[in-house]
Amino acid sequence: MQTNQTIVKEFTLLGFSLYPDAQISLFAVFFCLYLLTLMGNLTIMSLTWVDRALHTPMYIFLSALSFSETCYTLSIIPKMLADLLAKNRSISVIGCGLQMYFFLGLAGTNCIILTLMGYDRFLAICKPLRYPLLMTNIVCGQLVASAWAGGFFISLIETALIFRDFFCSSNLVKHFFCHMRAIVRLSCLDSNLTEFMVTLISESGLLGTFLLIILTYVFILSTVLRIPSAEGKQKAFSTCASHLTVVIIHFSFASVVFLKPEGSRGDDTLIAVPYTVITPFLSPLIFSLRNKDMKNAFRKVVGNIVS
Repeated sequence: MQTNQTIVKEFTLLGFSLYPDAQISLFAVFFCLYLLTLMGNLTIMSLTWVDRALHTPMYIFLSALSFSETCYTLSIIPKMLADLLAKNRSISVIGCGLQMYFFLGLAGTNCIILTLMGYDRFLAICKPLRYPLLMTNIVCGQLVASAWAGGFFISLIETALIFRDFFCSSNLVKHFFCHMRAIVRLSCLDSNLTEFMVTLISESGLLGTFLLIILTYVFILSTVLRIPSAEGKQKAFSTCASHLTVVIIHFSFASVVFLKPEGSRGDDTLIAVPYTVITPFLSPLIFSLRNKDMKNAFRKVVGNIVS
C-alpha cells in the first residue's frame, strides 16, 4: 500500500541549538578563529605571490593548500555563524546539495594536495639531482589542477548518490552543516546502501591519501638516515616538519569524523568542530611559524611598507 508522504523542500540545521546558553560564546570563539584562519591563509598566499624567492614548487603547493582551505571554510563556517545568531536555521535542498558538494570536494582536494606536498619533499630529498627536472613550476601547477579535479569528481559521485532521490522523512538535520551521513538518513529510499557506499568512498580516499603520505615518509626517512652529517639530517628533517605536523593533525581529526563507527555514541556536531574549524586554523599557523623562508618574506614585506 502506498502511503502519502510530504516531500521535503528544505532542511533545518539543528546545529548547536542543543546548547542554547552557549551559542553567543560559541559564535565569539568561532568568529575569532575564522578571522584568524582567513588572515593566516591570505598572508601565505600574498607572500607567495609577491616574493620571488617563494616561487618554487614547495610554496606553490603551500599557497594552493591555503587557497583550498580558505574556500573550504567559506563553504560552511559563515552559514554556521549566521545560524548561531538566527532563529531560522533552514537551508533549501538545492543549497544543501551545493554545500555538501563543495565541502566534500574541497576536503578531498586538501587531502590530495597534502599528498602532493609529501611527494614534493620525497623528490627533493631522495632525488635531489633530478628534482629540478621532475618538479618544475608547470608540473606543480598541473598536479594542483589534478588535485582539484580529483577532489570534485569524487564529491560529485557522493553528492549525486545522496541527492538522487527525494527526501520525505523529518527535515531536521542533526548537524551544523549538510553532513553526508546526516542527510542520507532522511532519504525516501532505504538509506543503508547509500550510506555504506558514500562512507566507503570517503574512507577509501582518506586512508588512501594518508597511506601514500606515510609511504613517502618511509623513503624520506631511509634516505635521511644515510646522510653522514648531523647538520644535513637536521636540515632535511626541518623541511618536512611543518608538513608532517599538519598531516598528523589533519588526518587525526578527519578520521574521528569519517571513520566513526556506525551507532557509536557522541555528538556529531561537536565531533566535527576540530576538523572544520580548528584544523584550518592550525594549518597556516604551523606553516608560518615553523618556516624560516616565510618569516623572512614577511619581515621583508613589512620592512618595505614601513620604509
